Amino acid sequence: MLPLTLAEVGSSNIIRRVGGSPGVKKHLEDMGFVVGGGVTVVNTIGGNVIVTVKDTRVAISREMAQKIMI
Repeated sequence: MLPLTLAEVGSSNIIRRVGGSPGVKKHLEDMGFVVGGGVTVVNTIGGNVIVTVKDTRVAISREMAQKIMI
């Protein structure tokens, strides 16, 4: 397992674990980051990560991306 921040641009991955406080986990799950779900890294800009999750592009901070394990 490795954090989403280390995934290569263009790579498709399966989410293995979502960490953080209960509030952070709930926020990420509401955005579509659920265990077993797919996530594709589109780009990284200024430390932020742009991903496609559930056919939607989402930008998340580096701190949030480090809590998502693939």
